[in-house]
Amino acid sequence: MSFPLLTAAAALPAVGAVLTAAVPAARRTTAKWLALAFSLGTFVLAALVVVRFEPGGDRYQLTESHAWIPDFGVRYELGVDGIAVALIALTALLIPFIILAGWHDADPLETKSSRWRPTQGFFALILMVEAMVILSFEATDVFLFYIFFEAMLIPMYFLIGGFGDRAHAGTDGAAATQRSYAAVKFLLYNLVGGLIMLAAVIGLYVVAGSFSLAEIAEARANGSLEMATNTERLLFLGFFFAFAVKAPLWPLHTWLPNAMGEATTPVAVLITAVVDKVGTFAMLRFCLQLFPEASKWATPVIIVLALISIIYGALLAVGQRDIKRLIAYASISHFGFIVLGIFAMTSQGQSGATLYMVNHGISTAALMLVAGFLITRRGSRLIVDYGGVQKVAPVLAGTFLIGSLATLSLPGLAPFVSEFLVLVGVFAAYPVAGIIATLGIVLGALYSLVLYQRTMTGPVVAEVKAMPDLKIRELVVVAPLIALLLLLGVYPKPLTEIVNPAVKHTMSDVQKKDPKPEVEAAK
Repeated sequence: MSFPLLTAAAALPAVGAVLTAAVPAARRTTAKWLALAFSLGTFVLAALVVVRFEPGGDRYQLTESHAWIPDFGVRYELGVDGIAVALIALTALLIPFIILAGWHDADPLETKSSRWRPTQGFFALILMVEAMVILSFEATDVFLFYIFFEAMLIPMYFLIGGFGDRAHAGTDGAAATQRSYAAVKFLLYNLVGGLIMLAAVIGLYVVAGSFSLAEIAEARANGSLEMATNTERLLFLGFFFAFAVKAPLWPLHTWLPNAMGEATTPVAVLITAVVDKVGTFAMLRFCLQLFPEASKWATPVIIVLALISIIYGALLAVGQRDIKRLIAYASISHFGFIVLGIFAMTSQGQSGATLYMVNHGISTAALMLVAGFLITRRGSRLIVDYGGVQKVAPVLAGTFLIGSLATLSLPGLAPFVSEFLVLVGVFAAYPVAGIIATLGIVLGALYSLVLYQRTMTGPVVAEVKAMPDLKIRELVVVAPLIALLLLLGVYPKPLTEIVNPAVKHTMSDVQKKDPKPEVEAAK
């Protein structure tokens, strides 16, 4: 039997979570280093997945299949296509930086007399989320996917509610109430979406007699599975609703600004750069593959919702006074671009959407983490409390500038490639939608540059005159992310070679071909 690489990539952080949580209360530093070691080990396994994956090979590779609950047709089935490989690599890459960035985030909760181990719990929860996210990307059994899609909500709930942004809000009762509100809102929104999806998962089994993507695809191909039109559409809506909440897509987005605002900065990165990608990934893997006719039927409405997300998120980002909430609303706008690219039903749009998931994860992580370092120094998330930072902390300001420019998709940085491909794909199929989406780029430039101008330039505010520049640990966190933004901005080929074959399969699922150009090339 070949080595179960996919299982190992998800099991290693889960084992790390258990061992980290078991570290004695007095050994906080040991718990931190142990969590970091397991996250780095997971990155090595994810790198092996990338190396062993053959872009021109079978659709799903490195597959594993074992009977799990045979009476209900549930199997432990794993497999990865190019889209899953890219997102597993993103997840494994970001978690070590998230751990390093949150090195001291649980320290304020430590007390000498308490037997509670907040440091151990904080890092154990992060590793557990990583394990569940990776399994969600790997699962090719719908029921198996659903279990981990929902299970990741529990550690995320405790990370938001139990380890809030005390650098800004303090530890008083009002701050605790806000953290609890944000955590409960996150949990309720996603649980409602998950319950609706559960009904659709059961309905799928009743109709198809299987939870396996491979078996359902085979049944469709040989004609033994035919879904009634209304049934397929209802099942699609059940799946899509849950994924739209997770994504998040307007109008199901309102939990995100609260969660990102009240969470610690590393946890905010975990939410928007890692966890939320499961929603958009699942639209590609499950909605389009399982329900091709319903996906085409719902496309006009979904495109409208995506456009509203793009413009609405950008407009609210422009008007924000809170740095973290500004980045949260910017992410809502960016997720609108991702959904727009997916449902444009063109190869350029879907390739761009997948690249957007990866590039948005890197760029948002870079910007949010630097913003977190800034907020920790000043003790405030309000933009008005800053000014002239570039004069006293030039390295911090420089990295903040690159993160801001990546957020507005400046040419030469990674997000530009993905945003350009999305727009090319959208213009080819829906020119009017492409024109409206372009307004989001203009607004993106506005909120990104205004944020930098108000915080980093101008007269030095008295409270920031003694602000220290980035430290070694912080540079280790940010520098690799910036290097990746530059590398993928000028050389995205490694990603596109992995992603494009998977996109062709998805286009085949929905039986769509790219529109022919209206103007033929000159001979």
